[in-house]
Order: sequence, then C-alpha cells, then structure tokens
Amino acid sequence: MTELIQKPLRKGEQTRAAILEVALSIASREGLEGLTIGVLADRMAMSKSGVFAHFGSREDLQSEVLRLYHQHFEQDVFYPSLREPRGLPRLESLFARWVARVSMEIASGCIYISGAVEYDDRPGAIREQLVEMVRLWQLALQRAATQSIQEGQLPPDTDADQLVFEMYGLVLALHHDARFIKRPGSVERAQAGFARLMNSLHHAASSSASTAASKEPAKKHTKPNTKPLA
Repeated sequence: MTELIQKPLRKGEQTRAAILEVALSIASREGLEGLTIGVLADRMAMSKSGVFAHFGSREDLQSEVLRLYHQHFEQDVFYPSLREPRGLPRLESLFARWVARVSMEIASGCIYISGAVEYDDRPGAIREQLVEMVRLWQLALQRAATQSIQEGQLPPDTDADQLVFEMYGLVLALHHDARFIKRPGSVERAQAGFARLMNSLHHAASSSASTAASKEPAKKHTKPNTKPLA
C-alpha cells in the first residue's frame, strides 16, 4: 500500500476552508436560511466582496456548507462503521455513531433535521441537494439492514424499510427531546429504544419458529408385531 500525501492548501484555499467552517457553525445554529454573506463577512472580519470572491452567490455558499456537513457526517458515522463486519454489527455501529453525533450537536443542531424543517415546502436546488443527502443516508441504513437479514442475523421476514423508518424516528425523537424540550436522558432512551426494537425482532422470530414447530403433525407410532415367528 502506498501512503497518500496530502498537499498543503494554498493561501486562498486555506481562507476558503476557514470561511466554510465558520459558515457551517452559523448554519448549524441559525439554519441555512440564517446564513448570509453579510453575517459571514462580519464573523470573518472580511468585506462582503472578499467573501464573494470565494463564493459566487449565497446559494453557492449554502450548497458548499451542505457538502461540508455531509463530509463531516460521513467521516464521523459512515466510514468508521464500514470497518465493522457486514450485517448487524455494521447496522448497530451506524446507529450508535449516529446517536453519538446527534448528541454532540444538541447545542448547535443537526442540519439534516433543521434543513428538513426549513426546506420541506421550499423548492429549489438546496432542497434537492439536502433531500439527496438524506436519501443516501437512509439507503446506507437500508443496505445494512438488508445485509443483516441476508446474514441470518435478523429474521427473514424483517421489513428493512420499516426498520429504518423506526430507527429514524428514534433519532428524530432524540433531537426533539434533547434540543427542544431539553429532557435529560434522551440519548439513553434512544439507545434503549433501538435495543428494544432489535429484541422485538428476535422475539417475533422465536415465537414464529415455536408456533411452526407446534403445528407439525405428530408422527404415528405403530405397535410392534408380537406374533411368534412361524
């Protein structure tokens, strides 16, 4: 294996990267719609024209912020989970790392979740980009769930789409209760909910197997021939 050496960023690239990180922090707290060239220029102690030199428009800036957030999400959640064996270990890692990231974002906010509120009825390029990223994430969860079924780690009749739907619901509830209501123990409740979900699938499989076994017809026993041999 050859080690890839990353070239140092040029000054203009460094400035652009710094602007994006600050823009991401603003968007996390204020939403993508709260991200403006003026606010960003003030935060960076730059002129508006200086910011515009790196981003042609506000929409371009928002798009780049979304892309950066997606990269961070992949680095924190998706790629580390790929090191786990395919199937249930990977699915459990995806959920655990997802919960860990959301718990760290309680003070700021998850752009996937806040963006869904901002752009649920707002058509345009930013909404399409956001929807595509969320769909990619759901597809990764669905793939891991399907592999868990194929590996025999989940019952064969498990509905992968329903499983992902309920996992997503747990994280949405975590974000709502921890960030909006500020209810203590929300992370632990999300983890407990996932454990209960997994247990319910295994319990249903065990019950189905027991029921099927009880319905099998009993084998007939024939009496031995006791007549003496002629």
